[in-house]
Amino acid sequence: MAEEIELDMSPMYEGERIRKGDIWVEMGGPKADGFELSIAASMDDVEDGKVTIKGPDISEMEEGKTIPFGMIFKVAGELIEPDLESIIERRNHALLSYVHGLMHLNQRDAIWMRAGLDLKKAGVTSWSQIMKNVMNLYKAEMPFIEKMEAIVLTSPEEVTAGLAEAHAKYAARDERAKGLHDEEVDVFYGCTLCQAFAPTSACAVTPDRPSLCGAITW
Repeated sequence: MAEEIELDMSPMYEGERIRKGDIWVEMGGPKADGFELSIAASMDDVEDGKVTIKGPDISEMEEGKTIPFGMIFKVAGELIEPDLESIIERRNHALLSYVHGLMHLNQRDAIWMRAGLDLKKAGVTSWSQIMKNVMNLYKAEMPFIEKMEAIVLTSPEEVTAGLAEAHAKYAARDERAKGLHDEEVDVFYGCTLCQAFAPTSACAVTPDRPSLCGAITW
């Protein structure tokens, strides 16, 4: 098992771009399949802090190589429900981007990630070290997450199978969102996700009105 290390993490790294000459490993994007998925699970089905890697680990990757990639976060807690899955999932962009040397773009099955050589220099040898730090960020920001487990997929076969599961989840969520209307709920939400690059942006999110970027629905 890889030794746990504390990474350099801060909101100031959100928006960091890793250029071609600084790439350790590229994941997903225009050249390979990639996806992310959050799953609400029961307390008994989640082993808190566990990271499972299905396929070659990051230390086994050829420098500069592009690989298929999938990441699944299983979350559990008394207040966790399936409607929270997409909200938790959308925070991947910010919280993964807080890691210095890790770039995350897009969402769902369109993610594009790059791990930079700065991570290698920091002593990272396993995805486990990265994901443990990211899960700590998640639990600090969202205290209703009592337990969290990560599964990292790097083999083409595992990514293909995981992608099929993810597509089924995405479709179910979309159908759920389409079936709700403003008059059926008693709470609307505000979203400031875009303030990372548009400081004065704020959206009111209702069942009939997603955020202007389309990333967050009711």
